[in-house]
Amino acid sequence: MSYMALYRKFRPGNFADVKGQDHIAKTLQNQIKAERIGHAYLFCGTRGTGKTSVAKIFAKAVNCEHPIDGSPCGECSMCRAISEGRSMNVIEIDAASNNGVENIRDLREEVQYTPSKGKYKVYIIDEVHMLSIGAFNALLKTLEEPPSHVIFILATTEVHKLPATILSRCQRFDFRRIDPKKICERLQFIAKEEGLTLTDSAATLIAAAADGGMRDALSILDLCASSSKNIDESTVEAVCAMAGNDYLLELSDFIKSKNTEKALLMLDKLHNSSVDMLRLLSELIAHYRDLMIIKTVKQGNLPIVCSTTRLKALQTQAADYDIKDIMYALSVLQNATVLMQSGNRRCEMEMAIIKLCNPQLAVDLESLERRISALEKGNFVPNAT
Repeated sequence: MSYMALYRKFRPGNFADVKGQDHIAKTLQNQIKAERIGHAYLFCGTRGTGKTSVAKIFAKAVNCEHPIDGSPCGECSMCRAISEGRSMNVIEIDAASNNGVENIRDLREEVQYTPSKGKYKVYIIDEVHMLSIGAFNALLKTLEEPPSHVIFILATTEVHKLPATILSRCQRFDFRRIDPKKICERLQFIAKEEGLTLTDSAATLIAAAADGGMRDALSILDLCASSSKNIDESTVEAVCAMAGNDYLLELSDFIKSKNTEKALLMLDKLHNSSVDMLRLLSELIAHYRDLMIIKTVKQGNLPIVCSTTRLKALQTQAADYDIKDIMYALSVLQNATVLMQSGNRRCEMEMAIIKLCNPQLAVDLESLERRISALEKGNFVPNAT
């Protein structure tokens, strides 16, 4: 038997298994129990948050022969057929490759046929924002008044690209980024099931890298498991080509002290170690974002995903940083992200570091204000290296 990826092997089979989307699972369960099932749903949210998984659970629940509290039993022939991808009642359509008017016209003809078994035919249109304007127009009438045996579930990561006419015809459900603690709990459960040893710090690092997406988290865990059965922070850093927390702290210290030479030498060392410059830039942005949060949020739980040791190191560094310097760094790094898409990644990263170490090279109003502030404090260094 071929190997099955963890995100597929541990895909939730009923509403109770869905993590981080309790508000959606409960609402859909109540609709099924009350037999108030809609004809068109819109699932929107970032990737890996459970849109397709919930759509398939919903498809099983509405066709289940013995539903349990609005959730599929998982044992009947319909549930098994849908879970195994054998059912003709669930039709998945990738809008990215089927986005033309002719594809939707074929769909409109197909929906007229009743299911040979079960109550509903469920059409799951993934990345629906990729449909052409003509395709959207062709879909409108069917979406508004589909046959009674048809349910549409539209899934998208970019809901702002959908026409208002489509939005108004659907029940909208917004999938949230999954809480890092829930991701860590799930990772530990799966690691135990797979016979893996996963440290708490490694789980936290995976959750941070996944940015609220359970599928991404499981994919990273899968890669780590291929490298070692005992997964710690160093394993995750190696697999994800991360620079590592110590390097980020050291690099940002060089930037703060305006030590261009040491900052560039460290960048060269990281580049020679095969660290991806775009990934490093993303990590550095996240690092300065953490410093920004620490400087501005004084009460309650900090919205930062990291270990206790790293949090203390961040707090120590933040105490020596001016909030204006942090905001300036974020601005320069965000601009570099755009430039990296078409330019030489290493060169763009080096240019960004030089700008951060030498604010006099920038001519925007914000940088001028920072230079004036530095002069007033008596610590401006015009040609630091």
